[in-house]
Amino acid sequence: MATDHFTDDPRSNLERMLAGDLYIADDPEIAGKQQRAMRLAARYQVAYLDDPATARPVLEELLGSAGEEIEVRPPLYVDYGSNITIGARTFVNYNLTALDVAAITIGEDCQIGPNVQLLTPTHPLEPQPRRDKLEAALPITIGDNVWLGGGVIVCPGVSIGDNSVIGAGSVVTKDIPANVVAVGSPARPVRDL
Repeated sequence: MATDHFTDDPRSNLERMLAGDLYIADDPEIAGKQQRAMRLAARYQVAYLDDPATARPVLEELLGSAGEEIEVRPPLYVDYGSNITIGARTFVNYNLTALDVAAITIGEDCQIGPNVQLLTPTHPLEPQPRRDKLEAALPITIGDNVWLGGGVIVCPGVSIGDNSVIGAGSVVTKDIPANVVAVGSPARPVRDL
């Protein structure tokens, strides 16, 4: 029998999720919002293939905020979309996976390589709470003029400072300051810019 982790908490799982607290990920209200995002992402891909300019309204409906002159090449995979902000003039290449349980903020003039993963969800380390489908999330912030090389993975709670470059295939587990090149797994600054 599953443990009731929220006996004294009257909030819905969605309210807990939006507050950044532990919540049950396997929830019908949350699943409905994820389905909406998947439908919009699929519509965006079809519209983009027909005419990228006419796809913009679908992208604006999907994302929390879409700056001017951004380009997001599909396919795009999101949990909700509504928790994602993309700043002006940012380019996002194919296959971005942005699991936006918490806010994902991408600054202006960024370059996001293909197959980048921005992962905000966290799960308990202890086996039973994980079995009980508990989840939480930490926000990701990417500053202005950042370049994430192909295949970069950014973990929950990470901030990347303005003008920094993250080398292809790197796994960013901790904050990266502004104006550096960082590479590796885990990513570490190797050069100032």
